[in-house]
Amino acid sequence: MSHALAERRRQRPAPAKHFEAHIQGLRAVAVLLVVLFHFWPGRLSGGYIGVDIFFVISGFLITAHLVRELTNTGRISLPQFWARRARRLLPASIAVLVFCSVATLLWLPLSGLGDTVREILASTFYFENWMLAADSVDYLAASNNATMAQHYWTLSLEEQFYVLWPLLLLLGVGAGAKFFARGQRAALIGTIVIITVLSLVFSVVYTALEPAPAYFVTFTRMWEFGVGAMLALLPTLRPRSAWANVVLGYGGLFAILLAGYFYDATTPFPGYMALVPVLGAAAVIVAGRSERWWEAGSILSLRPARFIGDISYSLYLWHWPLIVIAPYVPGWGLSTAHRLTLFVLCFVLAWLTKKFVEDPGRQWRFLTSRRPRVTAAFAVILMAISAAFAGVAYMVNQPKYEAAAAELETIREDFPECFGALSLDGCENPELAGMIVPSPGFGNADSPEHEDCFVQLNNSELVACEFGSDKADAPRIALIGDSHAYQYIEAMIQLADERGWALTTYLKGACPWNAAEVGGPSAAFTASCAAWKQNLKDELESGEPFDAIFTAALATTPYPGSDADAQAAGFTEAWGWAGDTPIVTIVDNPDLADDPNKCLRQNDASACTEPRDSVLVERDPIALAGAEASELLDFTELYCDEEECFPVVSGANVYRDQDHLTVTWTLSMRDQIGDAIERALDSR
Repeated sequence: MSHALAERRRQRPAPAKHFEAHIQGLRAVAVLLVVLFHFWPGRLSGGYIGVDIFFVISGFLITAHLVRELTNTGRISLPQFWARRARRLLPASIAVLVFCSVATLLWLPLSGLGDTVREILASTFYFENWMLAADSVDYLAASNNATMAQHYWTLSLEEQFYVLWPLLLLLGVGAGAKFFARGQRAALIGTIVIITVLSLVFSVVYTALEPAPAYFVTFTRMWEFGVGAMLALLPTLRPRSAWANVVLGYGGLFAILLAGYFYDATTPFPGYMALVPVLGAAAVIVAGRSERWWEAGSILSLRPARFIGDISYSLYLWHWPLIVIAPYVPGWGLSTAHRLTLFVLCFVLAWLTKKFVEDPGRQWRFLTSRRPRVTAAFAVILMAISAAFAGVAYMVNQPKYEAAAAELETIREDFPECFGALSLDGCENPELAGMIVPSPGFGNADSPEHEDCFVQLNNSELVACEFGSDKADAPRIALIGDSHAYQYIEAMIQLADERGWALTTYLKGACPWNAAEVGGPSAAFTASCAAWKQNLKDELESGEPFDAIFTAALATTPYPGSDADAQAAGFTEAWGWAGDTPIVTIVDNPDLADDPNKCLRQNDASACTEPRDSVLVERDPIALAGAEASELLDFTELYCDEEECFPVVSGANVYRDQDHLTVTWTLSMRDQIGDAIERALDSR
């Protein structure tokens, strides 16, 4: 290497040190947005943008470090870079995951065991974001309760960035190697611009088509790191005008807070809407800090803000597991007092973790003085410890899960008198007082076991599953609809076996048997639902007629631009596809504000009721259409009285989540359903 070239490298500007203090304050803003959003989502509905601010900061700092190393040494040591990242991030991350495993063992309900252990393992090995992306397009998995490790999706995405980014920068340098003396920085800038633009375009398009997985996928967020990286490569972006920096600093903060306050779950995100907080964070970084105390950068550099920024990583790690596990710990919950206590506890744990785990792990001389392979071995050991704790939690609790499932199966074989929906005729059984079957700890797991018969959100294939009799003269019965029809599949299978029916099912998530257009989570889903219904129509019109059809639907399914009467007309039109086949339908169950099993684990059932007028659709479209059907079943008088709706009815735990019924409850309904179908058969 020539002396002149080395001299030019030394003279290239590096990112200024004045950025660092106020960046800690910006970290504080980011983590507080996320933590406040999770503790009080109704008060700060867009606080999730805090993670995007973290991504911009990471892109800036990591790129600045890598470019500085490349400028000073002419190379980037990938092993050293990855070793530093591991020492910085793994100790605290694994410590909190071990806590999650212990909490799973001690307090978590059995119904959450499988999902929690699965996500702890995914978080341990940094692919949690991809697992959540896959689950988000699985209608049944998407309704699962959040686990203690769910927030690790951001750490997984960031680790993937740490792996990919230096490789991409080196590729950029390689592309400019032909003009090394003059083209290195241009090649790096060009590489980052291309990645950023491509990722932003992909983010906008994919968010519009598939918003659920787009939220977690690495490539929809890469551009946010790229924006921060550009700031590291273009330090001269900072305006010379002091007032311009004032406008940048406060303008950036205003954009961040505006998005945090006004964004919510309906905002298409990340996509183009992420530009507001991302560019806001970039503006704050560029504005920097000055000697004027009233500027944004100076305020962000104050000691309290820097302190929160210093503990921001551990604060992010701790806050979510505490929120998730609190309702399951005896004597705890999520009342205002409990939330405030947990909020303070998060800061205490974060400070302790920073002092006794993060800092020692990063500075441990045994690791820093040795080759990166030693850190790699240390990382493997930490990951193995996390996996082992998760495995122990699973192995200890899995036999309990299997025992609970076996006990439930025994009860189902011979329900007590008047159990569950058997009390519809007014019978009473004092022995059922205080009984809750399945138990609140197992309620979430009491779901149908025929997912292969349930078409997922973006799939339009018409899947037909057949059960019951194979005799040529057996009555042909169909079960058709969305997840609120699928929840009856076990009862329908038992009826088919008991009554000699030939049962065929056509079921698709969030897609009721209705001719009206159904809104949904994405354009791809809307198209798939329309295609599935067309396939169903073709099958019903061209195939052998059924002798009777049982159908159900979620009463609150969004039908854009139509009222209940128009939606009811859509059901009637769709039922016409089956010709003269008798239709048996059922008034939908209440749609509760939250999963009642959470309340039932801590309280008597009487404390877990919800107001009827807020959870029950009084003009259920399928009930309006059902007035013209052959049979209309209505269990509303069991679900609710005139004022309240109940989570437990005659000893039966009604709900497995906020709006889907337990299999146990639907099995207690099977005689009434079966009799209605038999009456429909007799009416032909």
